[in-house]
Amino acid sequence: MYYFVGGYFFILKVMKNYCFLCLIIISIFTAGCSSNEQKKEDLPFIDVRKNYPVKEIILTDIANLSYVHLNTVDDEYLYKGTISNVTKNSIVVYDEYSRSILFFSKNGNPKSRFNRFGQGSEEYLYVERIFYDEEKDDVYVGDTMSKSVLVYSSKGDFKRKINLPPKTSVYSMVSFNDQSFYVYTGKTKTDLTSYSYVTFYQISKENGAVLDSLELPVNEVDVLFKSDQGITLEPFITRMMKWADDVFLYNPENDTVFLYAQNKSLIPVLYQIPSVQDTEPMVYMSNCCEIGGYMFFDVVNLYFDLNSSLPKKPAVKHYVLDKINKIFRQKIVLPDYKDKEFFIHSEIIYRNNVSNGCFFELDLYELKQAYRENKLSGKLKELVSTLNEDEDNNVFMLVEFK
Repeated sequence: MYYFVGGYFFILKVMKNYCFLCLIIISIFTAGCSSNEQKKEDLPFIDVRKNYPVKEIILTDIANLSYVHLNTVDDEYLYKGTISNVTKNSIVVYDEYSRSILFFSKNGNPKSRFNRFGQGSEEYLYVERIFYDEEKDDVYVGDTMSKSVLVYSSKGDFKRKINLPPKTSVYSMVSFNDQSFYVYTGKTKTDLTSYSYVTFYQISKENGAVLDSLELPVNEVDVLFKSDQGITLEPFITRMMKWADDVFLYNPENDTVFLYAQNKSLIPVLYQIPSVQDTEPMVYMSNCCEIGGYMFFDVVNLYFDLNSSLPKKPAVKHYVLDKINKIFRQKIVLPDYKDKEFFIHSEIIYRNNVSNGCFFELDLYELKQAYRENKLSGKLKELVSTLNEDEDNNVFMLVEFK
């Protein structure tokens, strides 16, 4: 469920170099040779009570960057929204105003667009997730109202409709490989009061068949915003993240991030202490994303301001687990943008089909102010100097990790 409250939309929202996580997995299997059960203390963990030191990472040291302004010369390609998906050669945008789906090249030039908004059997009504298979020219559109995925060409030709299992979340739909994608259901109740598990489904892209499923148990805890005034909010949890040929699975209720491999093994890779059910206010670790030999993740503090009638925005701390299993608070800086800090987290990762990339949206009003204060340099400064904050769209920074 999603809620817009007090000006906030409550949604909390892989790799060229495999060495880091492979070392973790190898150590897990090595420990498993001497014990039938993997001990948690053998894994990296985050103590959510602890104040970790800050680690500064210069983004250009670990990644190649490019700045893109999506061309708005043609009025048909003006939009309100942000990037929905980035592939090898394309940028896909869902225009929240016109309900159109727009395609741009990586240098920002318009390629194609279509609009199939409506209530017909071949139309979408409430778009929550889009990913694009360039080779097959298949555009997968997750419609939360019909609980289905509609497949079109990049010019809007309808191809097929995939009906999903009941109570499935399409927002966090993850493209897994050429043949399949992953979705999951909400927490399933065993009775009127108790939760038992979350089910993850691997779905065929061709015919919608369920190729695989996994039930991940949850503890008896509700990750919710609660108040004495009767307000209850359920933030969106990123329970799935693609990694190389596998997928990270995570339920905040059971404190541990797992890697679900192609061979159907479920491997724990990271956990939190104390348990989420032992924290007050509730504090939980978000799903992680592994890029460039680093593991990035967040810790979310759910609290309520008793002096306010509405919940505050969750307090989020951004962390990085480095190549020697040390945890630091993130401080990612960019030489071209003085005094600006960035954070890598799952929300900017899962929209990419490119395995070792992500993107940042840079607010044009802030950029123009930074330009006037001489805080920009290089190609970013050159681009911003040509833009008008009252007429042009924001700038996107595409990141490809080395």
